[in-house]
Amino acid sequence: MFNMAKGRRILLLAALVTTSYILKGVFGYAPVTVLVMMASTLLAGAPIFLKAFGALKYKIVGIDALVTIAVTGALVIGEYWEAAAVTFLFTFGDYLEALTIEKTRSSIKSLLATAPDSARVRRGGTEYVLAPEEVVKGDLVIVKPGEKISVDGTIVEGSAFIDQAAITGEPIPVERAEGEKAFSGTIVESGYLIIRADRVGDDTTFARILHMVEDAQDKKAKTQKFLERFSRYYTPAVIVLALVMYLVTKDLRLALTLLVIACPGALVISAPVSIVAGIGNGAKNGVLVKGGDIVEKLGAVQTIAFDKTGTLTAGKPKLVGIKAYGITEEELLHIAAVGETYSEHPLARAVIEAAEDRIGEITEKPEGAEFTKGQGLTFLLQGKRYLIGNRKLFEADGISLPQQEEYIRSEEEKGHTTIIVGDAGGALGVLSVSDVLRPGAKALIGKLRSRGIKKLVMLTGDNERAAKAISDELGLDGFYAELMPEDKVRILTELQAAGGKVAMVGDGINDAPALAAADLGIAMGGGGTDVAIETADVVLISSELGKLSYAIGLARATVGNMKQNIYFALLVAVLLLAGVLVKTVNLSFGMLVHEVSVLLVIINAVRLLGYGRVASRNR
Repeated sequence: MFNMAKGRRILLLAALVTTSYILKGVFGYAPVTVLVMMASTLLAGAPIFLKAFGALKYKIVGIDALVTIAVTGALVIGEYWEAAAVTFLFTFGDYLEALTIEKTRSSIKSLLATAPDSARVRRGGTEYVLAPEEVVKGDLVIVKPGEKISVDGTIVEGSAFIDQAAITGEPIPVERAEGEKAFSGTIVESGYLIIRADRVGDDTTFARILHMVEDAQDKKAKTQKFLERFSRYYTPAVIVLALVMYLVTKDLRLALTLLVIACPGALVISAPVSIVAGIGNGAKNGVLVKGGDIVEKLGAVQTIAFDKTGTLTAGKPKLVGIKAYGITEEELLHIAAVGETYSEHPLARAVIEAAEDRIGEITEKPEGAEFTKGQGLTFLLQGKRYLIGNRKLFEADGISLPQQEEYIRSEEEKGHTTIIVGDAGGALGVLSVSDVLRPGAKALIGKLRSRGIKKLVMLTGDNERAAKAISDELGLDGFYAELMPEDKVRILTELQAAGGKVAMVGDGINDAPALAAADLGIAMGGGGTDVAIETADVVLISSELGKLSYAIGLARATVGNMKQNIYFALLVAVLLLAGVLVKTVNLSFGMLVHEVSVLLVIINAVRLLGYGRVASRNR
């Protein structure tokens, strides 16, 4: 409604200023011409004058003050056309700026528009449609096709394809079923879900993202802060300079023109408009950057340190190798899986899952199972005794492993954990289990190097052998193993002392101190902990590692865009000043160039909104 009213006012002003120009050409400065010009000036200038005087109450001398002085001076010396043209151009430019800046915020506005507005809740066998803030933890929330999920929760019934673009930036809907997590702000494309509410209201992932994005817009970049401080002193200095010029040259027109062309509008807006566009683009694509100052830091990163488990690797052990002796691999898996049903160790889960994938559900249970801490377990299957564990278990039972030792050692050198399966006669096979790399981890390292990252290292609490295997596989520049959280902080301090901005990428509670200690903390949001996400400066909402390359590329594009705007604004100011000094730029032309320069700066920033469409081909 406001924009429509403003648009109608602009049309009225355009009609008045055009009419006055025609009358000037036909009748010259006749009373009717002057009357129309004065009407146009007053109608267009009133908001400018009021804003200028309002700012003076707070001892702020801004662009509006420069225009007010210039227009008042033009009226005093009888330059009615110049006064009308300057006020119209300034008002028209302000209107166009508002429209184009709104475009830079479109990504953030589209994010806000996806906020759920209702929730269907089942309580005591009855369904109620409530506002999202009325849902309480533990409620069963029913979501049908086309509806938005209003809570973070666990799916207790049904399956569906969910559009998670608002949260993770993923363009393709993902399938979710019973036992899996669902997030507020996502949309059920097809299927039917009943979700137990684990987080509600302001606690949901979506609400926290919105809050962080809103906060990010208020956190200014260093460049932006400098330009704002500069403009506070620059504008009064221009007024003084114009006064000095008038006293020296006695040319009031020249002094007034200087006031108009010296308006620092394009310069002042050059940084914030780029920052807003960059942050908005990131929010829409699953990269949450918590402020303009963070954008600048991210664009300047030269060293990246990664946590291993859950960041570079999936954080979930998988069976990666099978070696059978005298029996088939399926028989070996069956024996091992039956025995491991007695164990709750993560490695046991990996063996069972691999067996079920290959030979079907394991229904048999071990008999007489005995667990030996640090070694493994023994059990009976169909009356026969089996052993599952490490070398120590077999040594304690008097069983030697001469034929298997070389193979076991080679697997351990790769960073794999070996599980030996055998009976009284010796080893029946060796299973190799390892935490596998996240999809895209290896490709990410190459992309980061192509973006100019000079050093890539890994910090992990894991053992030296496993860390070396992952580091070598990824082609990292180095690794630091067997670290406690405080050790990670110490290593980061050493990397910072070596020079350049250092970023830390992690996902766990133990990574929070390191995320805070680095120049820049980057959290994996897909499976990351709340502490890591709150501590980090940048959050990759999904667990897709490729988003890190996207984030750095976007930050560098944003900083580059901001510099382009600043250089362009300074160049225009210099050229206009030169034009004034040689008396080829008048009031109205100076204002026209000023407004065009502001618009070009904003339009250049708008290009950042399309960054993902170009960069996605190279991510």
